[in-house]
Amino acid sequence: MFTASSFIPGASVAAASQTEFRRPQDGTVIGRIDEAGRAGVDAAMISAGEAFRRHRKVPLATRVEWLKAAAKAVRVHAAELADLISEDVGKPIRMARFEANRGAEFIEACAAAAPQLKGEVLSLDAAAAGAGLIGMTRRVPFGVVAGITPFNAPVNLLLQKVAPAVAVGNAIVVKLALAGTRVALRLAELFLSAGWPQGLFNVVTGDKDTAIALASHRDIAAISFTGGTAAGNDLARAAGARKFLAELGSNAANIVLADADLALAASRIASAGFEASGQQCISAQRVLVDRAVLDGFLPRFVTAARALKVGPPSDAATDIGPMVHAGAAERVMAMVADAVERGAKLALTPERSGATISPGILTGVTRDSRLWNEEVFGPIVLVTAFDGVDQAIELANDSDFGLQGAVFTRSLAHAMRFADDMEVGSLWINEASRFRLDMYPFGGVKQSGIGREGVEYAMEELSQVKFIGIRPGAS
Repeated sequence: MFTASSFIPGASVAAASQTEFRRPQDGTVIGRIDEAGRAGVDAAMISAGEAFRRHRKVPLATRVEWLKAAAKAVRVHAAELADLISEDVGKPIRMARFEANRGAEFIEACAAAAPQLKGEVLSLDAAAAGAGLIGMTRRVPFGVVAGITPFNAPVNLLLQKVAPAVAVGNAIVVKLALAGTRVALRLAELFLSAGWPQGLFNVVTGDKDTAIALASHRDIAAISFTGGTAAGNDLARAAGARKFLAELGSNAANIVLADADLALAASRIASAGFEASGQQCISAQRVLVDRAVLDGFLPRFVTAARALKVGPPSDAATDIGPMVHAGAAERVMAMVADAVERGAKLALTPERSGATISPGILTGVTRDSRLWNEEVFGPIVLVTAFDGVDQAIELANDSDFGLQGAVFTRSLAHAMRFADDMEVGSLWINEASRFRLDMYPFGGVKQSGIGREGVEYAMEELSQVKFIGIRPGAS
């Protein structure tokens, strides 16, 4: 049994309450997580504020060295971090190991990109009154920022906030979803041991009450959140009039046109829809297939889904382990039942055992079904036929969400049509919706969020432009 408490070096705060934490694999209680609450957030903010004021003028070269040291620590402890991810989240160990190493690569990318962020010199004499004046801009930190992240990628999604925030000179206080807590605490310990100043990176533990307390704290200058749309709306209301960066929910459409490579599409979309139990914001959920090739695609898709291994997360061959907890599995199966009650058919029947669900594929899902309208966040995919590109675009855009989508086609003209008309923040051609690289701008439209992440884009979001004007020769 473990007890997870906030990481605020030099401070001791009594927990407002505690929550039992259960292992996803079998529901066994393996620890308790303290609810930091308002008192814990206050202590973390005092610590972070002092760290920011103490270190806000350190050279960029020093911050780069901090990042390099953090990346090295993640690499050295990658196996340990992967084991924590797998045990606490239920993510298959092979994918957890990939995530841990990706975290180190992301920090290294931030260290390399930070010196490339530049201000500019402005031509003030474009206005007559500006003749002879000098104008310039520079990027400056906000101060203390908040990072609030979900359970499903506790290394990657945490470092997507911590590394850019520190690279541009901020201090950061983070709160993870319960299942990511131990990973966040271990990262904070590693970074402090690697030479990060005390207070630069603090962790507050808990659930919704602590998240609201953090987002609403008077000294938080900016907030970066990844999670569900409902939670994002609550946090945005708590944050009020301050910078709010949000990557929210999704219901990713993957479109297969008549000229697509059907084998490629079936294989890539199966991985995108079902691996890691579909618990990724850009997992494939709605697969729209040209009616002319539906009979050729669907059997390939079912076969590709069946080939994925359902098993314990500790097995390196496992593709689909347990969901984060039994309640999540119940929610997913309820969405399947709702679709079937409304007339959908099961092309591949999902089987549930505890928190584990095998892949499920449904056809004939009606547009009033929960599965069409909500984010399933589980290993369930629906397949719907369309007639022509216009209808494909209309169906794809029939969603409150717009994070990342995919189109499979050999036609450049069709690819560009979707690039113009599909309402998403990111679009892949001949790659499924779950594919992501950290150097491109990532974020959504509509109810999928505000702002962009990705190495340089996150650094821009977590810093602000400051203008300096000079009248030369003034005494």
